Amino acid sequence: MSGHGVAMPRWRAAVVTVAGLIGLAAALVLSIEKYQLLVNPFYRPSCSVNEKVNCTAVMQSEQSALLGFPNPYLGLIGFAIVLTIGVAALAGTRFPGWIWKGLSLGILAGLALVAWLAYQSIVVIEALCPYCMAVWVVTIVLAAVVWPFALRRSPSR
Repeated sequence: MSGHGVAMPRWRAAVVTVAGLIGLAAALVLSIEKYQLLVNPFYRPSCSVNEKVNCTAVMQSEQSALLGFPNPYLGLIGFAIVLTIGVAALAGTRFPGWIWKGLSLGILAGLALVAWLAYQSIVVIEALCPYCMAVWVVTIVLAAVVWPFALRRSPSR
């Protein structure tokens, strides 16, 4: 696509695409597992392995619904956006600077949420959820890959 805007290098676009896909998959599994737990309190999520690797403890905590609905729903929306931008960037779409800056702000919000949730999971709940940890990792990777590009190379318009 020609015109104004900045094209993300292919390797960065590929990382954004893969991170978006992994994050979306983790959010989808978490959403399904949370639903199953809500309809059947005896359900054991696939990610509940022992006392410390225990999605049930994490999913049943009040921290798991920060805004009044399950946190994975935020991941479904956020990672769908990341995946869409990643695929379009991989195809050579040149986005205006505000898209890259908006993505950077979204990643910043995600990183703040991930930091808080990681602290809550490790220190307060004292249990880890493998799918949640996957989200933590891909969010950090997104920040490392998108921010240097978006904040230094994108035009202000």
